[in-house]
This record gives sequence, C-alpha cells and structure tokens, in this order.
Amino acid sequence: MFSTQQSCWFTRKVICWRAAASNAWAVLLLPPITAVFLITSRFSLFRPIQTISECLSLLTSASAIFCFILLCGVILMSGFLNLEYYTVIPNIACSKIALLGQLLHPRQFVSFLVHSIMGIIVAWCCAITIGDRYETLAYPCTQSDGSSRMCLNEFHVVLVLAGGFVGFSHSLLSVIYNINYVSFSAVQQYKYLRFKGSLSLVVKCSASQALYSIRNYIVVYFFLGHIPKAWMCKTLNLHLSSSAHPLDSITGLLDLYLLYHLWISATFLLFIWYITLLLFRIFITEAYSFPVQSTFTEDSQQCLPKVLPEKQPVVLKFLALQDLALLSQHSPSRRSEVFSLSQPGGHAHNWNAISKECLALLNELTQRLVAHHDTVATNGRAKSLSTGSERRTSSETSVTSEDLMSPRPTVLTKTPASVFARSIVGGQQSPLTAPFTPDLDSPFASPALRRLTAPVEQCSPWHGTVQSPHVMRRGPKLWSTSTDSQVNGSPTASPGLVPSPKQESAKPSFLAQFLHNRKEQVKQFLAKRVLIMYLFNKLPEASSQALFADSQAHIWALEGLSYLVQASFSEDQFGVVQTTLPSILSSMLFLQEAVDRYFKLPHASSKPSRSTIGMGDSSYKTLRFALRATLKTALYRITTTFGDHLKAVQMSADHRKRLQQFLEYKE
Repeated sequence: MFSTQQSCWFTRKVICWRAAASNAWAVLLLPPITAVFLITSRFSLFRPIQTISECLSLLTSASAIFCFILLCGVILMSGFLNLEYYTVIPNIACSKIALLGQLLHPRQFVSFLVHSIMGIIVAWCCAITIGDRYETLAYPCTQSDGSSRMCLNEFHVVLVLAGGFVGFSHSLLSVIYNINYVSFSAVQQYKYLRFKGSLSLVVKCSASQALYSIRNYIVVYFFLGHIPKAWMCKTLNLHLSSSAHPLDSITGLLDLYLLYHLWISATFLLFIWYITLLLFRIFITEAYSFPVQSTFTEDSQQCLPKVLPEKQPVVLKFLALQDLALLSQHSPSRRSEVFSLSQPGGHAHNWNAISKECLALLNELTQRLVAHHDTVATNGRAKSLSTGSERRTSSETSVTSEDLMSPRPTVLTKTPASVFARSIVGGQQSPLTAPFTPDLDSPFASPALRRLTAPVEQCSPWHGTVQSPHVMRRGPKLWSTSTDSQVNGSPTASPGLVPSPKQESAKPSFLAQFLHNRKEQVKQFLAKRVLIMYLFNKLPEASSQALFADSQAHIWALEGLSYLVQASFSEDQFGVVQTTLPSILSSMLFLQEAVDRYFKLPHASSKPSRSTIGMGDSSYKTLRFALRATLKTALYRITTTFGDHLKAVQMSADHRKRLQQFLEYKE
C-alpha cells in the first residue's frame, strides 16, 4: 500500500509535470520549425523575395492554422507515447527470437499503428503547406474520349503514404535501437545548455534517418504502389489519368523534385518527434533533491531514506540514487543530516537505511555475476566428477558461488549465503546435478568410486577436511569449494565427494527420466537446424549488455557510499559510519572479485561500437566498463582517505591482502 501511494505521489507531482513541461516547450518551438520547413520546401533561387512573402502570407491562412492545430495534437500524442514507453533500463534482446518477440508484442502493435497515423497526418499537412501538385487528392482531368472526370492525384498519395511509412519505420527502430531508453548524463548541466548541445545531433539524425526511410519507401512503392492506387480509385470512384506518368515506375520515381519534397517532409516529421523526445529526456532526467529528513510527519515518506528502497517507478529509484551521489560529493550540510542521530533514541536511522539499500544493490549485482559466471563456466551443465578435479578441491580452479558471499568469522557481511547455493545443496532434485550423480548400486561402479563417495566417519581425522592425504591443508580461500567454511573457515570435502543421505536414497522416477530424455532428444533435433540455431543462439555482446543494463544504479550506489565514507573521516562526529565500514569494504571487495572474474570471460572485454542510427542512446553498451572503473575508484577513495587505519577493521585474510594492494597502489 505504501509503495502504491509513494509511486502515485512521485508520478503525480514530478513525472507528469515534467512531461507536460517538455510537451509545452515542444509546442512553443513548433511555429519556428514550421516556418523553416515552409521556406525550405518552397524556396526558389530565382525569386527569393517573392517566396518569402508567399510563405509569410501562407502562415496566416486558415489552412495553415488548421495544420498547426493538427501538428500540436501530434506533438501531444508523441509526448504521451514517450511517457508511456520510456524506460531507464534498456530492453536488450539476447537473441534474435527475443527481438522478434519484442516486435510482435501487442503493445508494440499499438505503437506501430499510432506512429503510422501520426505520420500520415503530418505528411498531409506537409502536402497542404507545399501546395502546387501535392495539395489535393483528386483533380479534374480530361480522358482520351473527351469526357471530364475526377482523377487520382498520385503525387498527393505518394507524399501521404511516405509519412505513414516513415512513422512505421521510426516505431520499428525505436525497438531495435532502444530509442525509448532514457539515460542520465554524467555531467550536470542546465536544461538550455543540454538542449543547445544536442540540437545539431537532432538535425543530423533527422536528415540521415529520413534519407534512409525514403530510400526504403521508394523500393516498397515501386513494387507495391499499385495496390493503394487501385484501392483508392475503387473506394473513392476515381480514375487514373491517361496523360499522367505513373509514379510506381523507375522514370516516375526518379523525379528529383518529388524526391526532394519526400525527403524534406520526412525530415520535418522526424525532427518534430526527435525534438519532443530530446526535451522529454532533458526534463525527466533533471536532478531532483529529496530531503534527507523532515520535521513534518506527513512528508517523512518523501525523504531520501524512505524513497531509496522503492522499486516502482524505476525512475524514482534512479533519481534517488543520483541525488545520493550528488549530495555525498557536493553538499556538506546534507551529509551532516545523513550522519545525524535520531532524537530521542540516538539511532542512526538515516545512515542505516541508506547504507543498507546501497549494500543490497551491490550484493545483488555480485550474486548476478556469480550466477552468470557459473552458467558460462559449466556451459549450462553441471561439471562431471573426476579424480583429477577432486585433488584440486581447495585450489582456485574449482569455484563455487557459495563461498563468494560466505561469511568468515571476522567479516561483517549481511548478504545471505543461501542465495548463492548451487544445485549441489539440493541433492537429486537439482536439474544440474541429477543426470551426473553416479549410481553406486550399479554393478559397474568401480571400487575406487565407492571408496571416494563413501561417507566419512566423524571420528576420522579426515572428517571436515580434504579427502586426499596428499593435499595440504590451506587457509580459507575466497574462491574455494568449501561449504563448511561458512561456519568455521576451514576447507572441507568437496560436495561432489560426500553425498548426503538424501542424495543416496532419492532417485528420479521413471516418468521424470523419460521426460528428461525426450527433452534432450528434442534439443538435439532442433540444434541440427540452422534456422532454429540462428534464432535461438544467444548473442554474446547482447548478453553482456543485458547483465549490466541497470548498472547505472550500482555506479551511483558506489559513488554515494565511497564519498560518504570518505567524508565521515572528518565529518562523522558520532562514528555511525564505522559500524558498517567492514560490511561496506567486504561488499566492495566481493564485487571486485566478481567483476574481475567476469572480465576474464570471452567477449567481456571487447568494447562494442557505438550506434549512430537515429536518436538511440548507446551509452548502456559501455556500462560494465564504467562500473569497473567506478568500483576501483571507490576503493581507492576509501583507502587513500583512511590509510593504515583500515588495518584495524575486521575482515578476512583474503580481503586484507586485497586491500593492501589498494593501499600500496598496486591494484
């Protein structure tokens, strides 16, 4: 209930007003944009003064005012679609079939239809504005037999249909290139400066995209142009003039005057949409200052510690994290409110709420990276058991996700280790390990396998240790396969060597095994089909981008935490930050380990090429590199400020060793 009220408050008081302001500015910019279009479409080098006077008189005519009203409606509808379809986390399709699913979504069909209708309306206004041979749909013509009839004006049809095609193409590209994605600028600027700096990009994108769209439209009209002509003639009882040359031919479509008007009209249409989108992005991503604490009870739910844990709308959480990053750097007075204690009681509620949410974000990303690494390392399957792998139980090569976040005796981390539990904990019920569990009751099972998998007596000297006397006992490693290290920090037997009683007794039923075999057969059959594999194969670069799609929030969380910890060295009078400093350092170092392991995977370090098509923002493609740099900078920021004082912070030996590298500037 609180979440709904909070979202309604933010949407009603912030988002809607910002969207309305962006639409108002787009409407105010419409008259000069229309005037420029009118001059460029009717300009003549031989009579420039007469052209300008005709344009001025045309702007005050009744038809121009009516077209202006229609264009205002198009801008308002475009602004509404921006508000409805925008996202601060890009929708990245990891395969061709996923992209096809996005394009065929019913919600996207509505966007296709609305954009096509808006394109037809704008193109009709352009035809009225340009005049001459484009103004009317029908005109009186004389047939070969001398009779006078109403004939179809194909120039008008070509121009209006071009608007619908450009609208459809724009909506299609908005899905493919994430044009609806709204990114936050790293540098804070005034709205006017951002608009001024992006205006040239809008003009360039509009002109280039219009050129590509008109090229595709000409090809489509050349092959299918006879269909709309025949339908209009039959529906409106019109005829085709025998003296007019058809435009769905090579000679008809090579009319340079027609091509110029098609291009300038498409540019005008896209410029209106892109300028509305640009203003919407500028207003929505403007920094919003949340109060850290409020003296009034009714406003307490709008404070930063209460807003940060919110999930919906997502832009609320992003703006709150952005505000946290900004106040941690540039606002000493608001930082003092974060470090303050509640009265009465003397509790650091503000700092506890902020640090808890930031640590939860970092731990969630760590878990995601560990799960991704395990999936890639095993190729989606469980690793088979072998004697060689058993002897490397406590080495760095055998890595499980449990020990990434398993708490050591001196590590104060709040991330539950159960989140990282792999399929080995679930016994035979796990889909990853069930097909690979050896059947010890089989007569073909070797005595060595029975001896290795036999349970160890508790009184045995090897109970709780590695199963081979040739393997030296080591201290707890960060990337070990130990599960008992979560309790006592000592390496134990590999989970694959000592099955639990549940693993030995539980066996898959005949029906489950039959269904599993049939499923594998279907997979093998489909894997041999080239088209199926082309559609379903995951794109490595897209998978990496999807993994870090929301990393802007983690970047702000890292910046906010590190700057607050840095400022606490001299500003924290009550020492509230020192209570959570071990957890902060542990979470950052865990994330550092996960990020380093991720960048060792194939395709992880390859930088993608920036897309230059349309107004699509491709900054999300490099978020993983920005996150890695921000994480390392945050650790250096803390170690540089505290220096040798960090040696008194409780942490594991592995973390202390890793932190020492930052202290010595060797990382």
